[in-house]
Amino acid sequence: MANIKPFKALRPQAQLAKQVASRPYDVLSSAEAKIEVQGNPFSFLHITKSEIDLPETVDVHAQEVYQQAKENLVASIQRDTLFRESKECYYIYQLIMNGRSQTGLVCVSSVDDYENDIIKKHEFTRPEKELDRINHIKTSGAQTGNVFLAYRNNDAIDQIIEKWKTTKSPGYDFTAEDGIQHTIWIISDGSTCDKITSIFAEQVPCTYIADGHHRAASASKVRAALGSAATEGSNHFLTTLFPSNQLFIMDYNRVVKDLNGLSADAFLAALEEKFTVTIEGIQAFRPANLHEIGLYLNKQWYKLVAKPGTYTEDPIGVLDVTILQDNVLSAILNINDPRTDTRVDFVGGIRGLGELEKRVDSGEMAAAFSIYPVTMDQLFNIADSGKVMPPKSTWFEPKLRDGLLTHLIYE
Repeated sequence: MANIKPFKALRPQAQLAKQVASRPYDVLSSAEAKIEVQGNPFSFLHITKSEIDLPETVDVHAQEVYQQAKENLVASIQRDTLFRESKECYYIYQLIMNGRSQTGLVCVSSVDDYENDIIKKHEFTRPEKELDRINHIKTSGAQTGNVFLAYRNNDAIDQIIEKWKTTKSPGYDFTAEDGIQHTIWIISDGSTCDKITSIFAEQVPCTYIADGHHRAASASKVRAALGSAATEGSNHFLTTLFPSNQLFIMDYNRVVKDLNGLSADAFLAALEEKFTVTIEGIQAFRPANLHEIGLYLNKQWYKLVAKPGTYTEDPIGVLDVTILQDNVLSAILNINDPRTDTRVDFVGGIRGLGELEKRVDSGEMAAAFSIYPVTMDQLFNIADSGKVMPPKSTWFEPKLRDGLLTHLIYE
């Protein structure tokens, strides 16, 4: 069963919350972060991407960068921009994007649960990305990035959260510059916290990583690296848990640089062996059903419908990203490892299909593919089976902001 607990969050003064809150460190380049913090000394990006406060000649993975993060964190506490909660609390985090609301519970989850597969995974992690977060956590003493977990809906948890939202005033409530509203309530009542903890321990058999595999893996490896010096704080890591019926997975599309020496006509002919191909015209084609894939080529959209035999019914084989990879990228274009092959790139659904057209029309890419989003049931089935999704299969929006709630591993 799921082992979660409340924690003493490091968080901003209410009047500074909007200025402190920053987009996740891994959705911005260093150059983009430097632009974003202009005129805002309170931005949490000074902590999560602290290379922006150092000369550009400094390697972003140098120890100097992690030390700068620690110094910036300490300075924010000393200036009273950030303060430590006086008692352990749970936090309710609601996001509203384009009129659609989702609400999660911010807590710390057990590293033991991660290592014992009570927290289930669906992606491989890359050692270099893990090492970056390991060094950041160990040096700063803070888990600044939230791991986004999902769980199957539970009425008892829903009732507690909804009652708290409707009867208590939020601690933070602001709309960020991208139009997403962030509202956080603080559950400081001990008995309510105990009830939430016990419901998860008794009724929720497992949770699933939706986003944040590298952050979760890093927390585990930090504790292992500390060895006998491991702290109570390092036994847990920062998470936000969302019921699956509130989550929205967006498409994660592909663009390719060339057609592997084929002409456009030859490429279309090769596709017809595995797909029913129809012309959709100049209007962007967004797949409406499983096993439909959009193709943008030479300013023209096509609909590709996978023929029988192009996929299997196992949890991985049935995915449209797998169908595309096996029958097009690998079989026709000779792109066999999408993790390392520079001829393919990935475009999150938040950028829209116009971004696919832009990258092809500019000549940067030869073709683009729009994909039907992975469903939560598919994600659960894959994680339960112990298998791993193809890379870049899921894109979750809206994203949690960094800096609003931070977990310290050292007292």
